[in-house]
Amino acid sequence: MATPQHYTISDLAREFDLTTRAIRFYEDMGLLQPQREGPGGRNRIYSPRDRTRLKLTLRAKRLGLSLTEAKDLIDMYDSPRDTGPQLRKFLTVLAEHKRQIEEQMADLQANLDELKAHEKEAKALLAKLGRETA
Repeated sequence: MATPQHYTISDLAREFDLTTRAIRFYEDMGLLQPQREGPGGRNRIYSPRDRTRLKLTLRAKRLGLSLTEAKDLIDMYDSPRDTGPQLRKFLTVLAEHKRQIEEQMADLQANLDELKAHEKEAKALLAKLGRETA
């Protein structure tokens, strides 16, 4: 492990149960900005800020946000002068994702209700067949 104030890509991969490829992808998306050391800058050294940004990125993914949305929100927090706009933007994004999930839940409930109706109908037909052959 690197110093307590810095992390290697392996440290972060292990801590967050990610592949190093995923971490490099987040870096390519501009979510992480490690320092480069060693020959040709091959070794990545991540700061506590990078670690926090990775943690927030993973939290945003769990909430269903795209990486672009996550980056926009996380970047807003890098300039903590006025948190009002940041919080309003966050609430707007959350509201949209909440609406999408509620819509998906309604669709799933409709599908489940239809499935139950077909199941009930099939059981009734099967019972009727059983009485006719008995």
